[in-house]
Amino acid sequence: MYNFFTVTILRFVSIYFVISVFVAAYFYPGGNIHDPLQVGYSFSHNFLSDLGGYASRAGEVNFLSAFFFNFSMFTFAAVGIGFLFVPWLFKDNKINFYFALLGSLFFFAGTIHFAGVGLTPHDLYLYEHIYFAKTAFRILIPAGFFYIIVFFRSSVPNFYAYMTLIFFLFTTGYVIYQLTNGSPRDSMDALIEQVTIQKVISFISVINIFCLSFGFKARIKELNID
Repeated sequence: MYNFFTVTILRFVSIYFVISVFVAAYFYPGGNIHDPLQVGYSFSHNFLSDLGGYASRAGEVNFLSAFFFNFSMFTFAAVGIGFLFVPWLFKDNKINFYFALLGSLFFFAGTIHFAGVGLTPHDLYLYEHIYFAKTAFRILIPAGFFYIIVFFRSSVPNFYAYMTLIFFLFTTGYVIYQLTNGSPRDSMDALIEQVTIQKVISFISVINIFCLSFGFKARIKELNID
């Protein structure tokens, strides 16, 4: 049970998300905020959320792209459920257990917000979409903080603590950037900058989740449980 929820699910969702992004990009008809005539998807000119729109920025039907991207976002809810099992891997130490529990509750809330992104296409539910996208990363800041403490205090190799620390610093920096930057509609340069930064933090988050599954696997082996 622990192996399935804290290892298999984390790895599957991480890999599925990356594959889905590339598949969705392949089917994306085209267009960006500034140029509706753009052909196809551009990793430097389109937000990830463009993939999930009911219609593309060019105004064309975007069914296949939206299906793959939005469903991949929704699967992050499974990651949140998986994290609810993680605290029990640290139940041998009361302090670690409670810190892990707090971290998991924040991870669960954050991933539920990511799932919310997939349920609110930007061109149909713009306000809700923006809320879910921005709030998700903000919730993950305390989630990462509590797990940094857990990893440094536990027998899990410090590599995973440092990985989570990197995730924490990048996520915090991204949230600060969100609070201080202008609109991507201001200029093409602003669009490119924000699109690039969004993709960097998104893939760092996915890499962190994928890597943590190996740390949890090591802990499962140490405890000799399934």
